[in-house]
Amino acid sequence: MDGFMLLWIFVIGLLFGFLMGIFFIYRNVAVPLKKEKKEIEEKKRSLSSLYGKITEQFAPFMERYPYNPKNFRFIGSPIDGIQFEDDKIIFVEFKAAGSKLTQRERKIKELVEKGNVEWFNFEIKWE
Repeated sequence: MDGFMLLWIFVIGLLFGFLMGIFFIYRNVAVPLKKEKKEIEEKKRSLSSLYGKITEQFAPFMERYPYNPKNFRFIGSPIDGIQFEDDKIIFVEFKAAGSKLTQRERKIKELVEKGNVEWFNFEIKWE
């Protein structure tokens, strides 16, 4: 073999070795780091959700809450609760850390704002 052919084989071998090295580094370092990042993000979302649920339980007792907390009743889902005042009933949704209304919460808000709210009395008869 001539020297030029050996040089090309050497260069191709170097290129192949370099690409295989990148592949193994990616597979053994980057992929596990991506998995770890995903797990951390999931834990963060879970903790954020837990923080929100805990905050909702205490929100009516915070100084800035504008109504009497004794007149608040928790529902939990799809809205957090109902505030009963002498002249009105208020549907209450607590949001923490910039979270937004879900699609279902927005629909309920829209129904309330349009006045599509009714009273239903269900009698239970024991026979």
